[in-house]
Amino acid sequence: MRIVLAIDGSKFSEAATQAVIAQNKPQETEVQLVRVIRILSPQVPEMLGYYPGMEHSQDAQRKFGEAYLEKTAELLRSKGLRVTKAVEFGSPKSEIIDTAEKFHADLIVLGSHGETGLEQFLLGKSRANQQRARSRKSCSRSMIPSFLNQPRSF
Repeated sequence: MRIVLAIDGSKFSEAATQAVIAQNKPQETEVQLVRVIRILSPQVPEMLGYYPGMEHSQDAQRKFGEAYLEKTAELLRSKGLRVTKAVEFGSPKSEIIDTAEKFHADLIVLGSHGETGLEQFLLGKSRANQQRARSRKSCSRSMIPSFLNQPRSF
């Protein structure tokens, strides 16, 4: 099974990581870890002059994200899972789906923070998002509620 595990450092991501460990056969599972860093950019290009050093901030965020992914990858590898990692910049909902498509994922797993925009996207609650989600019918999505540490499949 090919799984995209989207993590952000929260307790919800820890629950999702534990669910992946508990529910899969290591010898048959490959996990693509992804950490998406939302880029907050000015709406008007002329405003970039007011944000000097923005590229240094992104470098620092990437290094922090890579260190976090490596820690999680080590845990998964210690349980026998094959792991690759990626830090992406952009919209989490778009980057997670794009990663799943590139990875040819069978399953996307992430922790549930509640009924957020990201969860609504992955569950296909808006018309445009339903169409995009349908284009990856072969890829299931699973939210891991931290209070239960049990997956909800959709």
